Amino acid sequence: MDANRKLVVSTVCASFVTFQLLFHYVSYWFSAKVSPGFNSLSFEKKIEWNSRVVSTCHSLLVGIFGLYIFLFDEATIADPLWGDPSLVNVNIAIASGYLISDLLILIWHWKVIGDKFFIIHHCAALYAYYFVLKDGVLAYIGNFRLLAELSSPFVNQRWFFEALKYPKFSKANVINGILMTVVFFIVRIVSIPPLYCFIYSVYGTEPYRRLGLLIQCSWISSCVVLDVMNVMWMIKISKGCIKVISLIRQEKAKNSLQNGKLD
Repeated sequence: MDANRKLVVSTVCASFVTFQLLFHYVSYWFSAKVSPGFNSLSFEKKIEWNSRVVSTCHSLLVGIFGLYIFLFDEATIADPLWGDPSLVNVNIAIASGYLISDLLILIWHWKVIGDKFFIIHHCAALYAYYFVLKDGVLAYIGNFRLLAELSSPFVNQRWFFEALKYPKFSKANVINGILMTVVFFIVRIVSIPPLYCFIYSVYGTEPYRRLGLLIQCSWISSCVVLDVMNVMWMIKISKGCIKVISLIRQEKAKNSLQNGKLD
């Protein structure tokens, strides 16, 4: 086993162990310290809470690291299909360790947090990342997909507010909801057209043909699966955002009417 392969395997294993420890031990201790409401949650709520704490930690780590690679890693920018994947491999190995850890948690606590869409999402991502780590190809694309994780902290924070029974119209809840919708749209939806334009631009070229049929099909099919799910989630988030904005307007109109009567 060469040095790069050892680094990848070690990183995946270290990531898996770290996120398991975060879920089973660190999150319980940390959450009880920073959020008094955590201790009053039911056992089931605590399971999902810890799962989302781990998700947030993972998203911030690979999202910020991925953004740095996206902007400054000259090797993968110069050659998105075959550029040196050294930095990207570390980021994808961290993400892979998390996905395996989260799959295990989802299956173990299926009655509480089991979700077939998350299983499909995790398996599709792991399948695609396998080729990046094994063959050193499509590093730029693999890292580009990880930028979608930048939206997860806002999605998780929305759930935290709901679990702690924050009012839907509280300032913190509304601001987070707007940020969640905007960031999700930018990193998961706006990114779709450029990705498929790039696929079209390299289709049939010599570097593309060198990938081989299996990797070509795996690349495109996994992207399609993930993007269909992202569009479905975006529609759900948008409906929720529109509903909240509509209720806020109704509340303001009602208050204005009451104030008018008082005058």
